This record gives sequence, C-alpha cells and structure tokens, in this order.
Amino acid sequence: MRVFFLRLFTVLMFMVVLVGCSGSSDPSPGERLQASVDANWNNYKETHGLPGGGMAVYLETPTGNYFASSGMAAGVDQNTRFRIASNTKTFTAASIMLLQQQGMLAINDFIISNIPDTSNPYVPDTPQYNIPNKASIRISHLLSHTAGVFDVTNDNVPGSCAPQPYAGQNYVGYQGEIDPNHQFTLDELVGVDATCQLSYFPPGTDYKYSNTGYSLLAIIIERVSGLSYDQFVVQNLIAPNALASTTVPMLGTDQTIPSPFNPGYIWYNDMFGDATESNMSANIAEGNIISTPADLARWIKRLITGQAGPNAASVAAMTTPNTLSGSSNYGLGISYTVGLGYGHEGAHIGYLSLMDYDPTADVTTILYFNVWDYANLKTDQGTLLRKAAKDARAAVGY
Repeated sequence: MRVFFLRLFTVLMFMVVLVGCSGSSDPSPGERLQASVDANWNNYKETHGLPGGGMAVYLETPTGNYFASSGMAAGVDQNTRFRIASNTKTFTAASIMLLQQQGMLAINDFIISNIPDTSNPYVPDTPQYNIPNKASIRISHLLSHTAGVFDVTNDNVPGSCAPQPYAGQNYVGYQGEIDPNHQFTLDELVGVDATCQLSYFPPGTDYKYSNTGYSLLAIIIERVSGLSYDQFVVQNLIAPNALASTTVPMLGTDQTIPSPFNPGYIWYNDMFGDATESNMSANIAEGNIISTPADLARWIKRLITGQAGPNAASVAAMTTPNTLSGSSNYGLGISYTVGLGYGHEGAHIGYLSLMDYDPTADVTTILYFNVWDYANLKTDQGTLLRKAAKDARAAVGY
C-alpha cells in the first residue's frame, strides 16, 4: 500500500509540474504581436467611436515574418492588396535615380534644361508649364519637396484665381463632382499652377510637401525614357523585383482594386462609407500604385539595400535628409523615422499606411489602416500609425 501511495504521489507531482509549466509559458512573438495590434486598434476605435475598419501590420525580421490584423475581415493577410498612396513616391524617385545612373538625366539640372543629347527640355515649353519660378527649379528640388510647387491635389486653389470656375475649391474635387470618371492628365494638373500662377516659395528656400511636384517628375520620366509612367515603373522596378501583386492604374475608369483586396472606408461627420473605388488618374506618380504588405516589404528592403535598381550612391542620396525638411527627415523620395528606419507614408481616402526598413536591425515594418478617421487623420490617427508600428516591432523583440 505504501508503494502505491508513493507512486501516486510521484505521478500527481509530475502532473502539477506539467500544468505549472504550461500555464506559465511565455506567449509566442506572433501572439504578442496580435495582442499589441488588438490593444492599439481597439483602444483607438473605442476612443473615437469608429463603427468599422481596422489595422494590419506585417513584419519581416531576422528571426521570422509575422502578420496580424484587428477589425478586418477573415482572410486578410500579407498578400491582400490595398492602395499604397504616397508610398508610390519611392517608385518615382527610384525611377529618376535609375535614369540618372543611365546618363539620361542629372538631378541637379534645371527642369528647363535640355535632356542630355537632345534639343528637348525636361518639361514642355508650353503655356501649361509656365509655372512660377520654372527656370530656377531643379529636378532634385522636386524630389525633395523644396521646389515650392503648389499642390493642386491637397490644397484649395485660392479665390484670387477667379474667374476660373474652380477658384476657392480643390481642383481634383471640383472635376470629380462634374465627372467621377474624369481622365486627369499631368498637363492639366500642372496647368492649374500655370493658369493661376501658384507657388509656395522660391525653389531651394523652404520645404513643402507637394504631390504636383511629383506630377512634374512623371512628365520628366516619360519625356526622358520615351515610355509612359506605368510602363517605365513596371519594366524597370516592378518586374525586376518580382513584385507580382503590384499594379499601376493610370485611367480614370480603372477604379477598382484587383482581388484579393481589402476594402477602404471613411468615417466623417458620423457617416461611415465605402471608399474602395477611386479615380487614381489625378495621382499618377505620387499616389496611384496598388500593392500588398509582402510586396512593399520586399520593395523597401531591396531599395534601401541597393538591390532594387538604384545603386549605393543613389540610395545614399535618397536617404540623406534635406536640411530644409526639418523633423520630417525627407531626402529624395525617402524619409527617416526614428525607431522604424527608412521609407515613406501614404494617405489616400480609405487607407493610411507606412513602410520602413531599418538596416541596423534588419527589420521591415508595413502597417496600414483601411479606414480614414477624417477628423483625426492628421493628428491622432497619424500618431497611432507610427506608435503602433513601433509597438509591433517591440512585440516581436525588436
């Protein structure tokens, strides 16, 4: 009998040890990431009363790759498409640097200068391109947002532009109300600045983010290469880097996102609506690309490590912040965020995102929301974008 009780005691003690070990085991990096994403998003959603939308994060690290989302439909993962908005600018800047490497342009050239070995200027010598300070704008000014080019897509045209019918309004919004399928052209967008003689400051004297400045870069890419913007980017950047899920819509009628995609929403004045479909022809070269977290992670790491096309010298120029950019740490199509690395951010109705590669830790971070909290987009939601990305890194040990 004593032997029986000794054996029973031993078995019970072993079971207690097993239960104790199981109950005190640390959560995995993936579980910690999911908890971080849930906590950040649920807190934001409850605080701001959002009825829908969510947040997703994808990390590539030396110890593994991780994806987590909160508030999104089942099945959303790192291969789900969304609109990357101004992350597009990294492709445009890389295109310009490639053309410089090929001897087809020089970024310190003025935009009125002739393309090397031709009698054609970088931008057309037509009334639509007679923007203020045109003769003093360098290609590098456009890349670094120091050209002073008025941003037609983000800012309202001043009322002083009367009698133009769009005076006092956002030009893109004005045309979109007339015809949602309107085919915007680069000539047209730059032409608003020329017609109204709009600018922010003399080139090279200050920093002001400008989508229309990148519209001018698209014109330069097309005139120098002889290809349309989408053709150049696909042939020289997307295909060589195996970004199989990345597309470059150019037409006003091409408003959907290829499957599988994550729908985008907007929360504004207590109204919640679907904003997935969008006319991207107004955003060519500055915000029109569609991609996935996995493709973006591959792209930004390859770009920053000199494997995407631009060589080490080009990457060094791109990642060196312009002294005029201040806390934005903006170089040539690339910005630097402490704790995340080199990359960009993007905002197009329905989506807010960032992509960064940290070469020191060898960590890539992709994070996006598929909803705009319009009233807090540039404040609380923008702050959460970067906070949640840093929290995600910390959750997996970086």
